This record gives sequence, C-alpha cells and structure tokens, in this order.
Amino acid sequence: MDKIRILDKEFRISITNGKIQESIERMADQMNKDLQDNNVIFLGILNGAFMFVSDLIRRIKFDCEVSFLKLATYEGSYSTGSVKRLIGLDEDIANKTAVVLEDVIDTGFTMDNIMKQLKGYDPGQIKVATLFFKSGRFSRNNIPDYVGIEIPDNFIVGYGLDYKGYGRNLKDIYVMTDY
Repeated sequence: MDKIRILDKEFRISITNGKIQESIERMADQMNKDLQDNNVIFLGILNGAFMFVSDLIRRIKFDCEVSFLKLATYEGSYSTGSVKRLIGLDEDIANKTAVVLEDVIDTGFTMDNIMKQLKGYDPGQIKVATLFFKSGRFSRNNIPDYVGIEIPDNFIVGYGLDYKGYGRNLKDIYVMTDY
C-alpha cells in the first residue's frame, strides 16, 4: 500500500520494513561489539518502541535483561511538551549498563527526562538507542549512542508508532501527507 488513511489523515509510505530491519541489524551488530562484556538491561519505551525492542533483542548475542517504561508525550500528532511517567522501573539497575530503546527522538525533551529519572537509580552507565532520529529538531544534550535511521521532521506512523492509537500494526513507516 503506497497510501493509507487513518481516521482523518492521509499517509504515504516512507520507509519499508526491509530498510527498518537492515538498520536494526546494523545497530544490533554494533551493540554486540560494544556491550558484550557489560551487565546490560535494555529499557524499551512504550508504547511505540515495542516492535523495535522485539526485533532488536532477538539479534543480541549476549545475556541481558529487558524491561519497559511507559511514558506519554503526544496527543494526536503534536507533542504536549510534558512527560508523564505512567509505569515505572521495577528492576534494580544499579551498576548496570542501561540501554534505553526509543522509537523516535525528535527534540530530545523526553529523553532528557528519562535520563534524569534513570540516573537516580545509580546505573553504571546509560546508553540511548533510537530507531528514528529527527536530528533537525534535536535541541538537547543526550545525543543517541545508536541511531537506526535519520529522518526529516515529519509525523510518522507504523512499526509501533501511532496516530491517535491507530497504525501501530503497520509493518512499514508512513508519513502524514498534510502535516
């Protein structure tokens, strides 16, 4: 499908699942080299990163833990500008390498908030991996350690990302045509 409609918006295909999987493979290869001797816990940010986390973790070749944090910053297609912590961290991450897995980073506001919260749990180090990075919008300090695909500042859906709760099940990435 080259074009789809979700509720009141039209989207066109932007990134194929094949390209997504190639990017995840490249990221996993680098993590397998960089982190193999560390005590690692991967922290997926819900809801959007669930597909990314699943595909990445299956490619990790060392023992690790996986957990999830749930935050909300978007309403519809626009950021609310605030971060709400909905589900917290239950695991002990003290002295571990915490790798935050995010679906998309744009301004970096949400990631700054996550980093501040995680530092309170005394991890050995914190790494950040994002499948999609809007470098043109990024304005914060915590530059991601691992980036899958740099993208322009467009609203996207698919592969876990949604518009008003819909579109997460799409295997490809679609961009809003009237954004």
